[in-house]
Amino acid sequence: MDGKARARAVKSRPAHPGFPVLIVACGCVIAALTFGPRSAMGFFQLPMLEDRPFDRNAFALALAIQNIFWGLGQPLFGAVADRYGTWRVLMMSGLTYAAGLALMATAETTGLLYLGAGVLVGLGVAAGSFGIVLAAFARNVSEEQRSLVFGIGTAAGSAGMFIFAPLSQQFIEMFGWTDALFWMAAMMLVIPLLAIPLKGTSSTGRIAPVADDQTIGEALRQAFGHRSYLLLTTGFFVCGFQVAFITAHFPAYLADIGIDADYAVVGLALIGLFNIIGSLASGVIGQRASKPALLTLIYIARSIAVTAFLLLPQTPTTVIVFSVAMGLLWLSTVAPTNALVAVMFGTKYLGMLGGIVFLSHQIGSFLGVWLGGYLRQTMGSYDPVWWIGVILGLIAAILHWPISEQRAERPIAAPAE
Repeated sequence: MDGKARARAVKSRPAHPGFPVLIVACGCVIAALTFGPRSAMGFFQLPMLEDRPFDRNAFALALAIQNIFWGLGQPLFGAVADRYGTWRVLMMSGLTYAAGLALMATAETTGLLYLGAGVLVGLGVAAGSFGIVLAAFARNVSEEQRSLVFGIGTAAGSAGMFIFAPLSQQFIEMFGWTDALFWMAAMMLVIPLLAIPLKGTSSTGRIAPVADDQTIGEALRQAFGHRSYLLLTTGFFVCGFQVAFITAHFPAYLADIGIDADYAVVGLALIGLFNIIGSLASGVIGQRASKPALLTLIYIARSIAVTAFLLLPQTPTTVIVFSVAMGLLWLSTVAPTNALVAVMFGTKYLGMLGGIVFLSHQIGSFLGVWLGGYLRQTMGSYDPVWWIGVILGLIAAILHWPISEQRAERPIAAPAE
């Protein structure tokens, strides 16, 4: 397509289209499918350790590797989706995710466990994660709809957690933990079909793009020279540390303190359920209020919730209350964080730049999951990791407060001599 033809194609797309129901619906189901199984990994820890020659540290390291490959893969997959189309990346997500879960089910050595549950599942989640789906949403809705639709997409991922927490436990009880993983692997093969409506690139969305000849290198230099982007990226590390630790170790932690395993299922399901409410509320509030201020309050509230949970008597009732509170705060950071990247830099490289922010999140996830297993194995307690999360939450609040919610100015090129 030549320049004139491309210009005509751009003009033919409406600047403010109606709400793209099919795109959002399919993207939401994909978000639920990709987020669901990896959020239920904690339920597989104890039955797997009974059957295979692994310890808690090996299981935790596998999930830590999963989180770091999720983070490393997202900027790459985001850039590929921006340039070559979202469908290709989502197809890769479904196939890789399924292969990883199947290998996790059959792994007899730690090396195969790390490859399946770690590398392959991590790359599968990266190729189908929030950053990929939300970038596709951003190209198909107006700026006025963006924060809300990001909240809807994030809430869908939360629904995946709500669904897969009891579903995975039910599968384990009915079929055993290995067949449960095979069933979830089969579900991932639906993703390429659901991804067909999201097949566009950064230049083929329903919103007419602003003329922009910025290269990837220029976009990266602009982002890494932008103070607010760096603060946002650093702060998102904390979100990953907190939620990944709880996802991976909450069932084992409750077993350690003598609370029935059924409450771990209830707790994670409640986190998923109230996460839907929190994510939707975050999208609505972020559309109307300061996103940096909203993120500051979320991180403060998380630290307060964890502190109360640790200091109050730990009973089934406090587990339920804590799960509800954390659910409201769980992924409520995702919509305002991605919306801020879009505000700062637009949507042309949103998949890549949002993916870099998410890489920081996943480095935090790696440390949260790994430290949880390592300190529990060496010190006999998860408490030190809980308190590290409290301190990091307060640091994240400080980092988000000065972020500027404005379009980043493009550096002016020096005139040629």
